[in-house]
Amino acid sequence: MPLKSARFKNFTSVPSTDFHFSPGVNIIVGENGSGKSHVLKAIYSLMKVQATTKSHIARANEIPPLSVLEKQFADRLVANLRPETLGRLVKRRQGTGKAEIGLKFSNGKLNLRISFATRASTQVVIDKAHSIPLDKLPVFFPTRELITLSGWFGSLYDSYHLEFEEIWRDTVSLLNAPAIRGPKEERVRELLEPIEVAMDGKVEVDQRTGRFYLRSPAGRMEMPLVAEGLRKFAMLARMISAGVLLEHGYLFWDEPETNLNPKLIRVLARTIMKLAEEGIQIFIASHSLILLKEIEILQREDSSREKLVRFFSIEKISGEDNSLSEGGYLYDIEPIVALDEEISQADIFLRS
Repeated sequence: MPLKSARFKNFTSVPSTDFHFSPGVNIIVGENGSGKSHVLKAIYSLMKVQATTKSHIARANEIPPLSVLEKQFADRLVANLRPETLGRLVKRRQGTGKAEIGLKFSNGKLNLRISFATRASTQVVIDKAHSIPLDKLPVFFPTRELITLSGWFGSLYDSYHLEFEEIWRDTVSLLNAPAIRGPKEERVRELLEPIEVAMDGKVEVDQRTGRFYLRSPAGRMEMPLVAEGLRKFAMLARMISAGVLLEHGYLFWDEPETNLNPKLIRVLARTIMKLAEEGIQIFIASHSLILLKEIEILQREDSSREKLVRFFSIEKISGEDNSLSEGGYLYDIEPIVALDEEISQADIFLRS
């Protein structure tokens, strides 16, 4: 059930407009502070609540009451974006204001719209509630790898008040899921192969301690000793082997290119495209021109991928609402800050 669009109004620095998504890969670019990560975190937070209503329905045979959902949506937004109060997520202007977020899916029964005011603290207002649960849990990869935290972070987060986004807790718990078995193993192997080639090894977990290792021809290496860029690949490999990222799921990834060299970014792009072809809807915030170009190259190689990719550019406008452009190809959007800076640097280099 792909997400077709998201509407934002007066939400932090995010442009007050509609984002129209592809069922495959969606890449958002823009300067720091333009709202890219906020788009991913807000959508993930709402979808996470929609997915967890499934367990409530199993117990009570109905969607939770609106009052319960209103608090859950508010709690998730605060836990994942970390404002002091919910109302701090309303776009900063003089006086009071109201923020709105709406999601539209291919299945209209999942459609959702919430709002909250500047003075809101613990609840949102549900203007339109979903009537069925989301059938797949969304997955969020932050900029930092989390596989080296998985053995201890969950229990620490549950026991103490920590200033970490709840996204980290969600992801760590999924990393500890057991490897998939049965008829789907062959599909998992196909997805894992290029990642394991890039890592020159396979991810292993000690079920007793929860610690992860990379098993290579040279032997078994503790995951903290593996290069951080490769640890991000290990995190992706673990999610695939556990079946979390298989068949119509949702992956949100903030700056996946961080700590990856250009060669690995190309491997990453191919893996992202393969996941999209498997039915995973992917949302990425990125600064990498290499990743953008590689995704478009892969898109143009196969006509069946024409509508599988969508690009978004958020332009940061001082003192005004940021603006959005979107399209199916890189040339449809502007500005592309990474491209502008690359051209500017090339000019300086040629003149020097």
